[in-house]
Amino acid sequence: MLMKTAAVALGFATVVGMWPATIAAQDYPSRNVSFVVPTGAGAANDLIARVLAPKLSERLGKTFVVENRPGSGTVVGARSVLAAQPDGHTLLMATSTVLAINATLHKNLPYDPAKDFVPVALISAVPFTLMVRNELPVSTVKEFIKYAKERPGQLSYASTGPGSPFHLYAELFSSMTGIKMVHVPYRAAVAGLSDLMGGHVQVMFGDFSSSLPLIRAGKVRTLGVTTKTRVPFAQDIAPIAELGVPGFDASAWMMVAVRAETPKPAVDKLHEALKAVMAMIETQQEISKIGMIPLQTGSVPELQAFVKSEIDRWGEVVKKAGAVIE
Repeated sequence: MLMKTAAVALGFATVVGMWPATIAAQDYPSRNVSFVVPTGAGAANDLIARVLAPKLSERLGKTFVVENRPGSGTVVGARSVLAAQPDGHTLLMATSTVLAINATLHKNLPYDPAKDFVPVALISAVPFTLMVRNELPVSTVKEFIKYAKERPGQLSYASTGPGSPFHLYAELFSSMTGIKMVHVPYRAAVAGLSDLMGGHVQVMFGDFSSSLPLIRAGKVRTLGVTTKTRVPFAQDIAPIAELGVPGFDASAWMMVAVRAETPKPAVDKLHEALKAVMAMIETQQEISKIGMIPLQTGSVPELQAFVKSEIDRWGEVVKKAGAVIE
């Protein structure tokens, strides 16, 4: 009798233990969802969030509200998500900076990207391009490397700050080619591009969303794309890896994430919704128009493994660049 009673109690406890998760799956989302962008309006991840939000609203029946919370190189926005309830109603429109680069960049980062967040869906890759000012007497990657080697420390490149992809891609390129350039950080890509056109800096690795219009208008010269293959919307620009720097491959990425404590059923429902949204031709076209490559996401465990590998990969680049922030 005692054993039977214990078995019944255990079964009841199991049902009760599963109850919150079941409710989370059935009711999620039960109210409007905050879609936190840890950068200012107009940044690449802001543009992506504004593509996804209305489609998620339509699919899941609640409004997804984009909220820009910039500051401290994306740290402010990331922390605001961790301060919210872990119920899936506050999402992070994360970038490779938030979930990979920051892990090494900040010596005292107030969160652990791999432990404090669960990646829900990989959304897009963000290819960059190597640009030089029009007056620089080079037209190919090989000519640029030769020119820079003959002038160590005389060329300067623009970035959006230490540890940003704009910075690290230039450092990766320098380490792989043996050139020496001076880093000039700016608060935003548009300011760096302006000084590139004005001749205050000679080089810049920039994302296509902000750079492609200038390239097409002939205001700057592109030498190559940072990805190992050509990008769909700029087929005429060859990869740097094919133009003199074998193995060069660098692109930022966009990923939706939530707090690690978020119930699995809510994570799964959001994951499936994002997969469906990303399978839409309309979504893919909108993402391509803003200079990014739409991706089909892997499973949550695959994304977790990917994030850890990216932390290791870019951690080495950050250390070599001496970009660690105390």
